[in-house]
Amino acid sequence: MRVICLTALVACSLLSFGFSAGLVPVQSKKEQERQAREERQDHFERWLNEDVVHIILEEERTVFEKLTTPEEKEQFIEQFWLRRDADRTTAENEFKEEHYRRIAYANDNFSSGIPGWKVDRGRIYIIHGPPAEIERYPSGGVYQRPFYEGGGTTSTFPFEIWRYRHIEGIGNDVELEFVDNSLTGEYRLTMIPDEKDAFLRVPGAGKTVAEQMRLATKKDRPYFTPGNSQRYPFMNQRAKDNPFVRYETYARVQRPLQIKYKDLQELVKVGISYETLPVETRHDYFRLNQEKVLVPVTIQVENKNLTFKREEGGYVAEVAVYGLVTSIANQVVAEFENDLVISYPPEVFQQALQTHSLYQKHLILDPRMRYKIDLVVKDLRGTKVGAVRRAIVSPSFPKEKLVGSSLILSQFIRQLGEIPKDDQMFVLGDVWIHPSLKRVFSGDGRLGVYLQIYNAALDQTDQAPSLEISYKISSQNGEIFTETLDQNGQSIQFFSSRRVVLIKGLPLRHLKTGKYRVQVLVQDRISDETVIAEESFEVVKSPVASSG
Repeated sequence: MRVICLTALVACSLLSFGFSAGLVPVQSKKEQERQAREERQDHFERWLNEDVVHIILEEERTVFEKLTTPEEKEQFIEQFWLRRDADRTTAENEFKEEHYRRIAYANDNFSSGIPGWKVDRGRIYIIHGPPAEIERYPSGGVYQRPFYEGGGTTSTFPFEIWRYRHIEGIGNDVELEFVDNSLTGEYRLTMIPDEKDAFLRVPGAGKTVAEQMRLATKKDRPYFTPGNSQRYPFMNQRAKDNPFVRYETYARVQRPLQIKYKDLQELVKVGISYETLPVETRHDYFRLNQEKVLVPVTIQVENKNLTFKREEGGYVAEVAVYGLVTSIANQVVAEFENDLVISYPPEVFQQALQTHSLYQKHLILDPRMRYKIDLVVKDLRGTKVGAVRRAIVSPSFPKEKLVGSSLILSQFIRQLGEIPKDDQMFVLGDVWIHPSLKRVFSGDGRLGVYLQIYNAALDQTDQAPSLEISYKISSQNGEIFTETLDQNGQSIQFFSSRRVVLIKGLPLRHLKTGKYRVQVLVQDRISDETVIAEESFEVVKSPVASSG
């Protein structure tokens, strides 16, 4: 009987627990998505109205408020900080880090029941940074006026005077005064020195020298009559004490600073007034020797995103490309810029809009070091600009081990008659090749494969490599559709004691539309070493075209 009662109690407890648990709401997928959207919206509103409220330009705010998708807003925020990064040779954005440091300092030091970033001292500190000098009167009290304030003795509210040696757009020796006339700890930026005078409206108290000598009254002070400052006796005002100058300083010192650097200012104009230009990039790595690696940097823009204008003979667009390569030690390694002209005759222009244009720059770098590249691509005839920052980290190319370069997939591979004398885009040795950045190929075309092999052993009789090369195409889950075996080196386009160049065209007509992987397996019969290079690609029905 006791067991039955105990069991009943346990059952009741379980039922009770189940009932209570049932009261906990379970969010639906739609509700979760709605909550996520609201959180993201809150994030963007906080960024706009709190994080950067004191430094964002009005035209920037206008553009941001017109953006509709989270992706557009995130991209705007990224560009916002990039435009203000005075030193793009470093991985850090010093402006952004300093800005958030100032916000934290303002909140720690200027809060008074109101967050520090909201009050006047916090605003000025966030915009202009710490002043060169601060003169503090935290308790107010008896104050002997300097003669440029009229002289005489009075009593003041707590106040501070901040002095800046220089503020861009305002001038040198800028003096700002903050007064806590509410005695709450909230110091407000003032326009007139008399605002700190606790006896300003007390008859007969806190007189200036002129008022003591009955040569003037309080109503004659510049505080009440701004145009009277030059006629007020014994008030030897400095130029910056002129009420109109102080009014102007008061207004201008609270505005966001204009961007200082000319190149970044140009980016601001483009980023604010216009759209962002989508840019895709690719880096490949080829060993030159033990000390140097060749890094072709390929940039792709869709023609539909460029501004073409009708000219005699066809449609023409112009694109400017700027690149800056820096080391991890912030040294500038390479800098380049080019203006490109892209043109099409009228009969193929509409088709060309469905294709893309490519630019390539060859960099020669140290494979033992890490680099950073900043790229800016600007539509010179339109209103778009794209900015990209990428790391350049070369793979290891051991001296004695069989290794391979980057595997390039391409629709266009053509052998030239000779090696060009000058460095040219898309040319490796005597091979002209367009890397496919999106790796999308037409089912009725061919998949072009380019690979370099290093440290292959040479047969002592004919000084030639002995390689068995396998080209496999498989699905994403590993199912092999085709395998082409090259045992006689037919795909070897060139060889020397330092490198072997492989080029192969693989037909795709037997493949259905979808995503695949191509694998190149190289077996060195002499050293019995193996290299495997793989890359993914996609097959589509419609023809895939490109432009360079």
